[in-house]
Amino acid sequence: MNYKNVKIIFMGTAEFGIPTLNILNDIFNLHTIITNFDKPSGRGLKIKFSPVKEFAIKNNINCLQPKNLKNDEFVEKIKSIDPDFIIVVAFRMIPESIWRIPKYGTINLHASLLPDYRGSAPINWVIINNEKTTGVTTFFIDDKIDTGDVLLQDEIIIDKTINAGELHDKLKFIGGLTVEKTIKGILNNKIVRKKQKHRTNLNTAYKFNKENIKIDWNQNCIDIYNKIRGLNPYPGAKTSFITKSGETKNSILYESDYLLEKHNLENGKLIHVKGKIKIACNDGFIMINNLKIEGKRRMDTKSLLNGFQVEKYEKVK
Repeated sequence: MNYKNVKIIFMGTAEFGIPTLNILNDIFNLHTIITNFDKPSGRGLKIKFSPVKEFAIKNNINCLQPKNLKNDEFVEKIKSIDPDFIIVVAFRMIPESIWRIPKYGTINLHASLLPDYRGSAPINWVIINNEKTTGVTTFFIDDKIDTGDVLLQDEIIIDKTINAGELHDKLKFIGGLTVEKTIKGILNNKIVRKKQKHRTNLNTAYKFNKENIKIDWNQNCIDIYNKIRGLNPYPGAKTSFITKSGETKNSILYESDYLLEKHNLENGKLIHVKGKIKIACNDGFIMINNLKIEGKRRMDTKSLLNGFQVEKYEKVK
């Protein structure tokens, strides 16, 4: 089969989709890329192109940026392309008027082993929840979120020290290869689609908010350690340094170790000893290696202590 005759539309925005785009462009006929419309960002509110749009420009591929995917003119445009596949990676919900168009269907790449960790932040939550394995799933899109028939899954072991950013970078390359295998498998009639299993105890990849990214210092060391690495580099695990008088400094913790040790200290007690910062929790101490204090740049603990009076803060909350 000449795979260059297989016409594909890609829909996505985030950098996670770039390895998939490279494969689609190298092996198949990547006809059109659809990404989110440009938005101003940063302090200067300058327009910044998404990684996917940058890819389209660099590779001279037709790029569409619709605000409304249900717009009749846009739907007719997609029909006129007559794609064999639409491949979706990290994009918004696709209406039925779009996902029913391709000859072979619309396929989503998701960064978990579905049905577990449906939602927007699966890479973070598998680490936060101390899962032993994760992976990627390709599935046919339907009228709900992450519920369609599964095509292929590739599973990996989660290293006990990996953070969310590192796991993201590992899965994005696995994901690209899985998309390739999925397309070829469908074209060669070698894939059997499977309904997702219904379970009552499914884990969910919840959106992050101000509450679920805060550290609870009454938890065990391993739970706090996993939360810190599961939120690194984004959005970051949040806590506040507090003085005896109640003055606070908001902080983001990025890297840590832990020490299991019995103690009689209040959970959240901040200790500065021999150039290190450690914080008491339920069954030991969290040792802070890298953090960002309000008003300062991100830095390792040693660099922070060169110019920050941590001794005036007695606890975190």
